Amino acid sequence: MPKQKSHSASKKRFSFTATGKIKRAKAFKNHILNKKSRKTKRNLRHGGYVDATCAKTVKRMIPYKA
Repeated sequence: MPKQKSHSASKKRFSFTATGKIKRAKAFKNHILNKKSRKTKRNLRHGGYVDATCAKTVKRMIPYKA
């Protein structure tokens, strides 16, 4: 059976913790920042975790990183 291809964009965007959770960056931090408050931008700096409902899909996209 041939090896699966990993999804290249997903490889760059997600990483795994030691416990198996999937880390991700927050969205809406790239442009149109002057209408967002300082507090909002500060909170967007911190990462988050992929929701359990989407974790299966992400793991399927990057099979050798999981």
